[in-house]
Amino acid sequence: MCHGYRGSAERDLSGGIQRCFALGRNVLLVDQRTSCGSEGKIISFGINEHRDCLAWIDFAVKTFGPDVKLVLTGISMGASTVLMAAGKPLPENVVGILADCGFSSPKKIIQKCAKDQYYPPKLIYPFIKLAAKIFGHFDLEEFSPLEALKTCKVPVIFFHGEADDYVPCDMSREMYEVCTSPKKLVTIPGAGHGLVYLVDNQKYFESVVEFFSENGVDTKLVKEQSFSC
Repeated sequence: MCHGYRGSAERDLSGGIQRCFALGRNVLLVDQRTSCGSEGKIISFGINEHRDCLAWIDFAVKTFGPDVKLVLTGISMGASTVLMAAGKPLPENVVGILADCGFSSPKKIIQKCAKDQYYPPKLIYPFIKLAAKIFGHFDLEEFSPLEALKTCKVPVIFFHGEADDYVPCDMSREMYEVCTSPKKLVTIPGAGHGLVYLVDNQKYFESVVEFFSENGVDTKLVKEQSFSC
């Protein structure tokens, strides 16, 4: 489970954590770089974080055993992080992805946020990109969820609130369209950024169970308890 921009696993993912524990599931809860004591000084909008995700996948397989099945889950920037990881070679242990209100590319979300602050996005973005290169040693256009999903091989369920004024719902629609693997898009009217789970948790969990069941992921316990992580 990967949290959002400047968030924490405990804050952003607490609802899902409790559901998973109630089911007796193992949970690998990740505090992304720069957050809650994790190393690193610069947030890279998923560019470096998706490599961290790949390392966490390896760690999970070594910790829980070679037969463990993993569903990568993320909210906001965490969703974009796991989606970028999906564009790289993944072990067969990864059987699905749940992406909640992720952005489609670092460039697009930075330009959108710049515009929200009344900065000219096309003017300011080149300076942000240059600063990332100089001070963070990464390229904001090296990779994106949009690019990753063009080669994705694992089932992906997208969630997004239609009232999200931070990451536009259209970004999930755009990613859904290019995704080459089994996919499902669930949008919730009236839900703001990262609030789909709270606004309509019944539809959220029913959608998760239905989608992953259709794609060969064991959801027997989920069905019995009527909820999922």
